This record gives sequence, structure tokens and C-alpha cells, in this order.
Amino acid sequence: MVNRAHFVILVLAYRLLVPLSAEAQHAKESYVVYLGSPSGGDAEAVRASHLQMLSSIAVQSDEEERASTVTQSYHHAFEGFAAELTEEEAAALSGHERVVSVFRDRALQLHTTRSWDFLDAQSGLRAERLGHRATGDVIIGVIDTGVWPEAPSFNDAGMRGVPARWRGVCMEGPDFKKSDCNKKLIGARYYGSQPDSAASASPNASLSGAAPLPAETAGSPRDTVGHGTHCASTAAGAAVAGADYYGLARGTAKGGAPASRVATYKVCTLGGCSSSALLKAVDDAVSDGVDVISISIGMSSALASDFLSDPIALGAFHANQRGVLVVCSGGNDGPTPYTVVNSAPWILTVAASTIDRTFQSSVVLGNGNVIKGVAINFSNQSLSGERYPLVTGAEAAGRYTPVSEASNCYPGSLDAQKVAGKIVVCVGTNSMVSRRVKKLVAEGSGASGLVLIDDAQKDVAFDAGSFAFSQVGNDVGAQILGYMISTKNPTAVILPTEDVKEFKPAPTVASFSARGPGGLTESVLKPDLMAPGVSILAAAMPSTDKAEVPAGKKPSAFAIKSGTSMACPHVAGAGAFVKSAHPGWSSSMIRSALMTTATTTNNLGKPVASSTGAVATGHDMGAGEISPLRALSPGLVFDTTTKDYLNFLCYYGYKDKLVRKVSGDAGFACPPGAPSPDLIATGLNYPSISVPRLVSGKPVAVSRTAMNVGPSNATYVVAVEAPPGLSVKVSPERLVFSRRWTTAAYKVTFATAAGVSKGYAYGAVTWSDGAHSVRTPFAVNVV
Repeated sequence: MVNRAHFVILVLAYRLLVPLSAEAQHAKESYVVYLGSPSGGDAEAVRASHLQMLSSIAVQSDEEERASTVTQSYHHAFEGFAAELTEEEAAALSGHERVVSVFRDRALQLHTTRSWDFLDAQSGLRAERLGHRATGDVIIGVIDTGVWPEAPSFNDAGMRGVPARWRGVCMEGPDFKKSDCNKKLIGARYYGSQPDSAASASPNASLSGAAPLPAETAGSPRDTVGHGTHCASTAAGAAVAGADYYGLARGTAKGGAPASRVATYKVCTLGGCSSSALLKAVDDAVSDGVDVISISIGMSSALASDFLSDPIALGAFHANQRGVLVVCSGGNDGPTPYTVVNSAPWILTVAASTIDRTFQSSVVLGNGNVIKGVAINFSNQSLSGERYPLVTGAEAAGRYTPVSEASNCYPGSLDAQKVAGKIVVCVGTNSMVSRRVKKLVAEGSGASGLVLIDDAQKDVAFDAGSFAFSQVGNDVGAQILGYMISTKNPTAVILPTEDVKEFKPAPTVASFSARGPGGLTESVLKPDLMAPGVSILAAAMPSTDKAEVPAGKKPSAFAIKSGTSMACPHVAGAGAFVKSAHPGWSSSMIRSALMTTATTTNNLGKPVASSTGAVATGHDMGAGEISPLRALSPGLVFDTTTKDYLNFLCYYGYKDKLVRKVSGDAGFACPPGAPSPDLIATGLNYPSISVPRLVSGKPVAVSRTAMNVGPSNATYVVAVEAPPGLSVKVSPERLVFSRRWTTAAYKVTFATAAGVSKGYAYGAVTWSDGAHSVRTPFAVNVV
């Protein structure tokens, strides 16, 4: 009887599982099919060739049915398409002779005023005089969540006509008209194809559980998240006097290139960003005529793929081929090493820093002591008003709740009767419970306020709206706990936020900013440089959430956001600023100018520090903090060519045939010695140096070629910053340039010395002619 029962169960299981596995095998999902450089032909001819390719592997016999599976077609900067395919069909296509790679249409995540004044002040140069060199002919394409066109940052007053070379469009939707574009916002596109597998994401948040993208937001260029509007105005927003966020950060808000034009490409909603839509946006942006592309989007560092299956890396390569500078955020998974994303060498990868402004929310204890915390809150508590009893989360724990959960304000952990009308003091020892969740738990339990004791992300002010909130570090938090222990009836008030300007030290590397080395290769130093990304005021869509709007106030036209998402458009704006002064410079020359003139000291004159307090390294901040004014006159630049990038792919390990498809050059051949990751560092003409393996007794020589973009008859002398235990020799020690645009080559030889330690060592090679200082940082891994 038992055996028969087992037999019946096995039969039922077989009947259930076989159809399920077969169904999974034949289920369709979105894939991107990448074919390399464009083969030529008009859009219809290219699409027809894609359908012909599908017909060779697809089970559909009906041409109309095949056509319906293609969701995107790429043919401007590169060639390929996105289509609904089964796993079998995708595998079959990957073997087609024309195909470079086939990969799932993965979901990408969003990496989400005074900052420009701070950068100008740090440069030590006069912005008024140098700023006049900028023109209004540079176009920045922002690939993000769309735009809120009514924002005052997109006012086109006083601007000249749209550049004649612009070929883009202003797409309409139910809530967006062509008249919403103007001479500032010259183009707006949206892309409706979003994969059901897209993972939910939000600005400045990590990848979370899967959720479909809301289809109702896809039919318009209008921003329904706020992220894209903020980024676009940071890059090129017009100057808006009297900008503020409910009274905070008051001043003139402006973009890095306020004379430049903006075109927006909506590929994201609150649910995430489609890889296939992003590729289409890059393809369109290049065809439209943009000069700079800003992408504050990326893959989770835990899911990094190879370069030819990374949609951002692929799109950026072909944009770069056509002279477009592509700037990307490095990600928000810091401060852990090996978390930086968007690290391909043809991408300008950006880390985030603080500025000299902080938002102070003071906690005044019953004994009169004032504890300075950080937060944004618009509470009605005051020194002349009611004092509120203090209670720790542990003391207010609900019945049967572990003290550790209540101490962290874990959902459901607080007893409302013990919390009501009091200020709760919680800690942040459980990183799984965010500040927003802790605030909602305290507020939902009837608390009058929340003091969070936590060192994590205390450099980033949390916006608690009208709820009284303040975050303090562990050392200062100990004073609050000490007062509570020593007092029978401890009380406090949490005062509304005040902004503190000229805060020191600044900049520092933001705690969340992703760190190098790059996960795919350590032979290129990433991130490239650093820009303001903490508490940045910029344009926003008006909030519809009543909890975010202080009582008696109208929704603000500006918002304060943090993330490498905010740092990225700072660099895009700076790149456009340099491009406007030097329209003939290549994208790599502009990158070089920004990197070699970056600053590495703070407003105290000391080395820039990481969020931990240690001196920041090249893997924290790249070359340093951008200095757009200095970048206008860099003296020397390092021009990285398309051939350099193709050689990189060869050294990385890709075969000649594959690299030829990517390049579109049938005569290209990989250099001798490829593949060899160790040769990447020695041959790529990059404005920084990374040596992933230095063995004792085996010196490594790295070649670089500098181009003079300064005066004729210039002589540059080298100076080396070498860490203990590392021998660094430069040959020759002088570079002589008889004319502008001439080049000179040199070698940097690294070797171990007495007292060397294992692991990465950092330093720099700096060339100077007395007027210019050209600094190239290096990172050397001693193994």
C-alpha cells in the first residue's frame, strides 16, 4: 500500500513538473541582441534584416507575429535589437555569425545651488572672468526618469536659437506638449518598453525585490519620480535666484553649464530602468546630436557582467566612437571596496563628495546641553515650547519583543503606550532597518520625535519632513544616553533644521559612494574623479505626498537629494563647460582635463579624507574633486583613442573577430601579446595609472603620451609622490614641446623597495611648467 502511494505521488509529480519545466523553457522574456557597429542602411532596411535573422531561429511562421516580438531597433551609433524570445531562441541567436552578444533585458537602478559656488571657491580662480569663455552651443543628453518642464531651471529667457545641428524631437504625451520644450529644454523622448522582470528601485537606493514597471507612466516624457528633473537641472539648469527647499539652502540655483541645452530621454520609472530602452536612448541621443550624455543609472555591483553584455558600457562605447562624452555615476554601494560600477575605460566614472554645507538639527537636553545632529526636519518643537520625555527603544519594547529589535526601531517592536508623546532614542546596529523605516515606526507608534544614534551615513541628511528627527554619531550619542541614565525624568526637544555654510572640512568622500577597484578589471583606476553628491539642491517635480510638505507650505519647486546620481550631472555639466570653451577637443581630452586638474585638498588645506576619516585614496575619489575652471587650461592632456579601447578589449580577452564586429573595422587586428590583462595598464593612454600586479624583483613599466594644449615652447618637469616601499622612476624627467598640439611620450617604472607592504599603494606623477600642474594618480597592487 505504501509503495503504491509512493508510485501515485511520483506520477502526479511528473505530470506537474514536466509541463512546468517545458513552459519555463518556452516562456518568452525580453533579450537584447547586440550586433556591433552599424552596417548602414535606413531604419526600415535594418529592421527587415533583424526580422530575417529572427526568422532563421524563431518558431513563429507568421511575419506579423515575428515583427511584434521586436520591441526596440538600434541602427544609429550601433546595431542590434531587443525582442521577446524564449531561452532556446536566445541561445540559437547567440551562435549567429553576425551576433556579438545576447543578454537578458536586465533592470538597472537609479543611483540616487551651492555646490557650484563651492567648486569655484576651491579652484582659487575668478569664475566671472573664465566663465565668459562658455557658449550655448553644447547639448547635454540626460538619460533618466524624464523631466518636469515647468521647473524654473528650464527657463530659456535670453537664450539664442536652438543649434542648427540639433536633429532631435519633443515627443508628446497626454500630459506633455511640444510647447513644453523651448530653447533650453530642446528635446524630450520617452520609451514605453519596460520588462516585467524589472526590479524595483528608487533614487539613491539599492536593488530590491522584483516588481513590474507601472505602464501608465511610460507614455510621456514627463518625470513622475523627480530624479531626472533634478539631474538635468544640476547639469545645465538656468540660474534661479531665491531658490530654496522650504527655507533651507537658500541661494541661486544653477547648473554646471547654465548656457548649455538639455535633451531628456525617459527610460526609467519608479519601478526601474530597462536595459533595452537605455540602449535605444543612447542610440537616439547620438543621432540627435548631443555632445555629452549623463547617465545616473547602473547595475548592482553584485551583478556586474562583462563589458559586451553591459548595456551602459556598450552604448557608451559607440557614443564615444562618435565623439560624445559619456558620464556615469559610480554607484551607491560604498564604502565597501570593489563596488564601483560603470567602470569601462571609455566611461567617465564619478564618485560623490560632500560640500561645505550641512543641515543641522540640534537636540537640546533638559540640562541645557545642545547636541548637534544632522537631519532635515520642519518640526514645530522649540526652546520656548513643551519639553518631551526621552525613552530608549529598548525601554519601550513591546511584549515578547527582543530588546535588539526595539533598540533599532524595528517594525512592530515598540509599545505605543510607552512611546506616545515622547522622543524615542534608537540605534542603527541593524543595517537592514533604514532611517526611513525607523522614522515611520516611531511616528506610527505616536512618538513626538526620534533621535537616531548611528555613524552610518551621518554625512547624508535624512529628510524627515515635519516629524522631529535628528541623527548623531556614536560618540555624541553616548552623551545623550549618559544624561538619560543620570536623570530621573530626562527630557529634550529636537529643533527644526538650520543650514550651516562654510562647513569644514569639505569635501570628503561620501559614505555611500562606491569604491574601487573595478570588479571587471583592476587595470584601470576607477572611479575617475569626484564631484558634489550630498544634499544637493536642484529642480524637482512638486510633491503630491502631504507628509513631505510642511504644514502651511506649498510644494517646493526644488528638492535636496544625495547620491552618485547627483555627482554625475555635476561632471556632465563641467564637461559641457569645457567643451563649450574647446569645441574641437575629443571626449577623452575633456576627461583628461577634468582629471589632471582635480583637487586633492580640502578647505582646510589638508588632504581630502574618506568618510572614515582616513586620507582618501585613488580608489575612493579617483583623481580628486573636479575643478571646472582649472580644467579650461590643463596644459597637457592624454588623448585616449578608439584604438586604445579596442586594444583594451583584446588584452581583456575578447577575440579578434568579436572586436572587429564591435569596431566596424574589418582590418583591425589585436596587438601582439593579447589577451593579457597585465598589458592593459601599460598600453592604455589613460590620465591615471593602475598596476594590478607588482611582484618583487619584477618592475612594471607604463607608457603614456601627453599632448600640449597650452603655449608653445613649453618645458614640463616631473615630480613624483611615491609611498614608502615603492620605487617610482619617470623617464625622461623633462618633456619639451615646441608647439601646441605636439606630443611627448614617457615611461613610469614601478618596482618594490625596502619595507614594502602587500596590497595597494597610492601616489601620483605630476608634470609642471610653472603655470600648469598636470597630476596623474596611480594605484599599484604589491602581491
